[in-house]
Amino acid sequence: MDKHAWNERIHSRVAQGYRDSGAWLGKTTADYALQRVLDTPEHIAVVEGENRLSYAQLWAEAQRVTAGLRDLGLQPGDVISFQLPNWWESVVVNLAASLGGWSVNPIVPIYRDAEVGFILQDCQAKVIFVPETFRSTNYVEMLQRIAANGAAGPLIVTVRGGNTGATLRYEMLGRERPLPDQARAAPDDLKLVMYTSGTTGQPKGVLHSHNTLLAELRAATQFWRVVSEDVFFVPSPVTHITGYCYALELVFFAGIKVVLMDRWDADQALGLIQSEAVTLTLSATPFLAELTSAVEASGTRPPSLRMFATGGAPVPPELVLRASRALPGCLICRIYGSSEAPTVTLGINDEADQERAAVTDGKVFNNEVRMVDPVTGEQVALGQEGEILVRGPEGMICYARQAETLDAYDADGFFRTGDLGTLSADGFITVTGRKKDLIIRGGENLSPKEIEDLLHEHEDVLEAAVVAMPHTRMGETPCAYVVLKRGGQMSLAQMCAYLDAKRLARQKFPERLVVVDALPKTASGKILKHVLRDQARAGILSSGELA
Repeated sequence: MDKHAWNERIHSRVAQGYRDSGAWLGKTTADYALQRVLDTPEHIAVVEGENRLSYAQLWAEAQRVTAGLRDLGLQPGDVISFQLPNWWESVVVNLAASLGGWSVNPIVPIYRDAEVGFILQDCQAKVIFVPETFRSTNYVEMLQRIAANGAAGPLIVTVRGGNTGATLRYEMLGRERPLPDQARAAPDDLKLVMYTSGTTGQPKGVLHSHNTLLAELRAATQFWRVVSEDVFFVPSPVTHITGYCYALELVFFAGIKVVLMDRWDADQALGLIQSEAVTLTLSATPFLAELTSAVEASGTRPPSLRMFATGGAPVPPELVLRASRALPGCLICRIYGSSEAPTVTLGINDEADQERAAVTDGKVFNNEVRMVDPVTGEQVALGQEGEILVRGPEGMICYARQAETLDAYDADGFFRTGDLGTLSADGFITVTGRKKDLIIRGGENLSPKEIEDLLHEHEDVLEAAVVAMPHTRMGETPCAYVVLKRGGQMSLAQMCAYLDAKRLARQKFPERLVVVDALPKTASGKILKHVLRDQARAGILSSGELA
């Protein structure tokens, strides 16, 4: 990643307008964190399991970690990666980056060798914070394997780990001492490097500054009328854009309490919402569906919860209506955004719009939206389907690679989302499809090509195509169509074992395998994926079911 190329877009003509209008606040996360320490030092800011940390405690921890990273030789502008569950230490690492003038690179914990190796090399991370183990993954061993393959790996810092002898432990990092103010990040500095998979299979590095991220938080707090007494529940990974913004950043920006959950369990989530008097949450479709079931089964409604925003995967209208019935008085809404433009819509903020919240993806706020013909690029009329283009102060600065950035914008600086939809006269977006073939599984973007490329390496596979198929819990899941070589054999179990040996993340494994004699193609030989998707829709998988 070219660490300096991203600066080019910050000086665009629209960027100056954001500064002049105040849409860019000209502050950093550290600025807001310091203000919280001065105003309410003993206020509990983060709850995670048995851990309850105040603003003063988080600030002291961040000071210690910042000092330790400086002792290790990190320079302003360096990248810090972290592949952590929803633990309070991730809040500290993110704040320390702001104090030290570093960028952060969150990596979702389910990623393994192939994804992590590429990301670390591409962003040139100097250090990575990981658990020693979490669930069934040993992260230290994974990073050692990556380094053994020739990659110049970053320094490994284990969080909640034992004495491995090969890493630096988080609790031993640094020492308490005051830090000079001049070392902190500036508002236009690169703050976030977050990777999202594209249809080409190669992850794209999405770059955000402090200004763009805080513009997102400002819009959300205004639209949802967030006050300091609110409590935000975050079961979504803090290494996704939503979890990152609303756990690691909003806690300081809005001065609210954030409740983290590192292992999703609907019944436990309901208990947390009740015990911590949670008022707000934003999570993917499966979380809403399972929490709704838990509420229905318990016969009790958490009285504090006033809003549940959901997105990242297709949200059936009936689920929104069902959740609204189970949670009376709580606004249930679909929102629309991406890592590049976190919340183009913020759902609804009025009970009068609850019906529309079920059938649209929310009202545009803090963004300009342009709907264009996906072929010609010409603007289409209101209500007519087109590709969704967006421009706003929360939009990313650019991608890590210049070629990808140039392709991503039109001449006026509108970001091409690749999504299709309609826009109503009063500003509600309804997403109708995607130009490309990304599979959105439980809010996670999966690239078919990445899976196809691995299948094509199998000695028995002649051709392979991976498409989205419906899934009752995750929204979508991969379905693989393969043409085998003469005499070749492959079952679903064999395919999964093969992909596991290739160290592909398990959520990318196809949950259905269809062996065919030939794939449908155009005259020029291009595979007709829409035909395969139509066939895949004939069967809907339930959670845990393999076909």
